[in-house]
Amino acid sequence: MGFWNKLKNELIDIVEWEGSSDDTIVWKFERYQNEIKNGAQLTVRESQTAVFINEGQIADVFPAGRYELTTNNLPILSTVKGWKYGFNSPFKAEVYFINMARFTNQKWGTPNVFYLRDADFGRVSLRAFGTYTMRVTDPVKFLKEVSGTSQDFTAEDIKNELRSMIVTRFIDAMGESGLPLLDMAQNYKNLSDFCQKKLGDEFNEYGLEITKFLVSSISLPEALQAKLDEGTGMNMLGDMNRYTQMKTADAMTTAAGNTGAGGGMEGMMGMAMMQQMMNQNQMMQNKQVTNNQEFVPPPPPIMQYYVSVNGQQQGPFNADQLRGLIAQGQLTKQTFVWKQGMAGWLAAEQVPEVAMMFGAVPPPPPPPM
Repeated sequence: MGFWNKLKNELIDIVEWEGSSDDTIVWKFERYQNEIKNGAQLTVRESQTAVFINEGQIADVFPAGRYELTTNNLPILSTVKGWKYGFNSPFKAEVYFINMARFTNQKWGTPNVFYLRDADFGRVSLRAFGTYTMRVTDPVKFLKEVSGTSQDFTAEDIKNELRSMIVTRFIDAMGESGLPLLDMAQNYKNLSDFCQKKLGDEFNEYGLEITKFLVSSISLPEALQAKLDEGTGMNMLGDMNRYTQMKTADAMTTAAGNTGAGGGMEGMMGMAMMQQMMNQNQMMQNKQVTNNQEFVPPPPPIMQYYVSVNGQQQGPFNADQLRGLIAQGQLTKQTFVWKQGMAGWLAAEQVPEVAMMFGAVPPPPPPPM
């Protein structure tokens, strides 16, 4: 710095901070050789606090207002320095401005999944995210414990440490709450208030106050979320019968699409699946007969066979479906079949009730002339 700049700094004694960044918590006033004259003007704006440090020790703290720095309002410095040189002798001091405003929308989140034991789903992995708001309540403590002699200290500089503290206390709070997973969404506010209370003392150790803490989301594993969504769909349908009907309709749509694209066997398989689900639905409805109704014996069991196609098990198929396969040439007398109760697979011609179907199926029509 040249002679003129040094002289200008000696003449202009206005100590202030305009606060150019919303993210800055502490800003150090730049003064040539830290020399401030007796009688200099100090301006501390609203939401600011000025802290004077002399020879490494905090000397005075000024809230918002305008001050003339003299021995009247700097008694500590007056005692230390003696002011033996009067107005013309500057004193050396570091001046730090503390931003006392609230720092909003500070984000937190679990960097990795954490595990929680739930009564309904067992050991479950979770992730959580949210925001918080903080402000400086004790500028002296914050300077001593956090920012130190930094020229420009921002919220970003302490973000990682605060996030680690928050995540630790949040996981503890989740374990202590004992809330079931299915009830967490409706208890975000209670969780937020509980965590804010637990974090209050730890933030206070840094001269900070956490004025708001919010849990915005708790993410479940994809597989578990899919199960919950399916269960929600069942509740919306009202009962298991309607849910089965919906699944049957889906199977019919899939079977129709496969028939058009891949041939008769896939269509027959889809129809067999549909028939099986409809049979199950009918059986469930039969079980709902009340005690006041006359007992009706169950219908005879439906004949259902499995068919071996290229070494792959297909089915089960009822009698009508087997006749359809015979008509399409996909089931021959040498095709192996099996049903429940049989000791092993047998050729169709060796099973009397299946062999009878071959005589009942007309041969394919002759080719056109």
